[in-house]
Amino acid sequence: MTEKELISITIDRYTDLQRIKKANGGNENAELDYQIRVAVAKLSSMGINIEDLTL
Repeated sequence: MTEKELISITIDRYTDLQRIKKANGGNENAELDYQIRVAVAKLSSMGINIEDLTL
């Protein structure tokens, strides 16, 4: 897997998690919040700015 493929997959995962969070209707979900933080950390470590990806 190339670095670009890894970045693309990680972006897809992050955006999927964002959509799930939005569909969750504001209900508290600690695991979902943790998974989003992990995805943000991974993307940040790859030098990806997530500001434009956040819902």
